[in-house]
Amino acid sequence: MDDLERELRDLSAWLETPDPPDVTARVRARLAAPAPRRRRWRHLVAAALTALVVAALPPGRAALADAAAGLLRFAGITIATTPDPARPTGAASPLPTQRLTTVAEAQRKVRFPVRTPTRLGPPEQVLVADPDGAGFCRVATLLYRGGALRIDAFDGRLDLAFHKESSAAGTSWVQVNGGFAVWIGAPHPVSYVDRAGAVRVETARLAASTLIWEQAGVSYRIEGDLTSFEAIEIARSLR
Repeated sequence: MDDLERELRDLSAWLETPDPPDVTARVRARLAAPAPRRRRWRHLVAAALTALVVAALPPGRAALADAAAGLLRFAGITIATTPDPARPTGAASPLPTQRLTTVAEAQRKVRFPVRTPTRLGPPEQVLVADPDGAGFCRVATLLYRGGALRIDAFDGRLDLAFHKESSAAGTSWVQVNGGFAVWIGAPHPVSYVDRAGAVRVETARLAASTLIWEQAGVSYRIEGDLTSFEAIEIARSLR
């Protein structure tokens, strides 16, 4: 035993140590009482965990989480759900630098496969639009029934390309080839989103019923006077 330890032992005889208090009642009361700081902390942790979960989920499931906030982002398209979306009036402007072409040329002008539906046959018209600096276009469109039925294809992994507004009641989840798809079963406003992420208001128009899905990295939208069953059958027939 060193000198310091001996001195401390000798000093202990001169110290009065009170009996330990009974804290049982206070602990129970503390546990029963509301703890706003603790709740706020839990809310912050829950919000952070939710953000991490959404970021880690695959695109289809992450889109489900975004839908709860009234703004769905899915397959390169945003859908804002509103009770009564305003309907654009007048004729819409075409997509940027849009031009007529053929299926074969369109395939050379885009960086993704241009697929056609066997249920509809060859398209009546083919459009490409919004080329980049290298001349590769962002959107390829197939037109049928005098333009009343259209299939848009674009690379949805890069950024947004279309913005839609729809009532929540008119929007539902369906499946195409075993994957998630969105069905908007009523006319709704649609606008083009340019490469800078800005909504091109001049392109706004009233779209018909639309099926939206993604397959092999390519995003598609089928628009026309169709039922969901008809649209899904067309989507399944793309080759």
